[in-house]
Amino acid sequence: MSPHLNRRTLLAAAGAAGSVLATGSGYAQRSDPVVTTTNGPVRGTIEDGINRFLGVRYGADTARTRFRAPARPDAWTDTLDATGYGSASPQGRNEANQSEDCLFLNVWTPGLEGDAARPVMVYFHGGAYAAGSGSSPLYDGTRLCQRGDVVVVTVNHRLNAFGYLYLQRLLGPDFASSGNAGQLDLVLALEWVRDNAARFGGDPGRVMVFGQSGGGAKIASLMATPVADGLFHSAATMSGQQVTASGPANATARARAYLAGLGLDDAHAHDVLDLPMEALVEGLGVDDPVLPYGRVYFGPVRDDVVLPRHPFYPDVAPQSRHIPMIIGNTRDETRAFLRGPQYENLDWDDLQELLIPNMRVDIRPETVIARYRELYPERSAEEIFYAATTAARSWRGAVIEAEERAKVDTPTWVYQLDFGNPYAPHTFDIPLVFDNTAVEGALPGNGETARNMAALMSEAFIALARTGTPHHAALPDWSRYTLPNRETMIFDWPPRMENDPRGAERELFASVPYVQPGT
Repeated sequence: MSPHLNRRTLLAAAGAAGSVLATGSGYAQRSDPVVTTTNGPVRGTIEDGINRFLGVRYGADTARTRFRAPARPDAWTDTLDATGYGSASPQGRNEANQSEDCLFLNVWTPGLEGDAARPVMVYFHGGAYAAGSGSSPLYDGTRLCQRGDVVVVTVNHRLNAFGYLYLQRLLGPDFASSGNAGQLDLVLALEWVRDNAARFGGDPGRVMVFGQSGGGAKIASLMATPVADGLFHSAATMSGQQVTASGPANATARARAYLAGLGLDDAHAHDVLDLPMEALVEGLGVDDPVLPYGRVYFGPVRDDVVLPRHPFYPDVAPQSRHIPMIIGNTRDETRAFLRGPQYENLDWDDLQELLIPNMRVDIRPETVIARYRELYPERSAEEIFYAATTAARSWRGAVIEAEERAKVDTPTWVYQLDFGNPYAPHTFDIPLVFDNTAVEGALPGNGETARNMAALMSEAFIALARTGTPHHAALPDWSRYTLPNRETMIFDWPPRMENDPRGAERELFASVPYVQPGT
């Protein structure tokens, strides 16, 4: 059977499966589902044949444990409604319903049979470590459940200063884990999944974590976090890498800068525990004291307590070498966040100065421009700007992670998303992986080719969750990433395998040291 016919068959079969779930299962005729979790009973709803439990509490109000490890919630006996999303972490962005009481997750499942043993796909949202929530319509798990007979979970957790303000050197040993409190929230959520998956028709022994941008970086960090060991069994990161974590000295410098913006010095640092949430959010706008650009950075800290080593330096953390992993990026990452008139219709004289702060590595821009013009003589200054900043800044960490995993023969599959209209910027793969191209705001749109791409990508992620490999019949044989071949799936229409795509760009930036942005 031809690859094109396979893809068409895949789409038709997925549509038929959705119809069976919606009308043939009888779920739509049942009363609202109730599940007794390890913390207490919750009542969800059934929509499109899928059981939905939104805003399920997995942790206690973090105002009670500000800047410290999360606590399990007090148990309840009354059945609580799980029909609306829970609060998001406090943040500077316009995310609805923000609160320190933010440890909630959402579950979509085709059925509640205790012996169904469906794969569980747990998604960590992007927004760096600073913003976002698991409540976006783009992350709705209905379509994945219908397509793959899986359980889908999305998670809210503490962000920015609430989750990653490192206070151990300022407030003492009680705050030794403060720089990774947000990561410990994710660990608590994964423990909830382990303890409750079967109650929602899932298999606690087949948990896959996947995430985009900051969500992928959170996963990379968990892969080197001992308390997360054994809580997930496969992983997929989309445009999100964490080669190194912040060091304790830089993290302390950032804490001091943040506290100074709140009007607090070392002698009064303890007052941060009692400030209102709104004041802590307002303080997030201070300049970063380490980086020459942007607001103060918060992210995981190598604190020798929660995180005893860097995630992918000097090598792959031994605890995660057995975990099957997809590592992916989009071809035009930086077109999503380097936008504005200063980047449009660039001439060659403008290009040098714009590259210096935006490549995020210390390399002579004239050398970069000359090499790109040699490689791509037909490209404009604007096109080279986006190609170089993507290769140096967004793609480089993914290459390093894949290479380090290949060195120790771990099961790793790499993709590059080329499909776009006409570009494939950062976040473009989210609605494709969730099969949510029809959702308002989905960048790929909902045309036939976008739906085909969504079928290809979502089936690959489902396959990894189910079998530990991303292989399925509608894709070319997706070879594991090895050195020196660097096998990569190019998600385009049609998809294809390439060895070392953009290899000359990779070699150019491999000539200078890489420093993880933020560390």
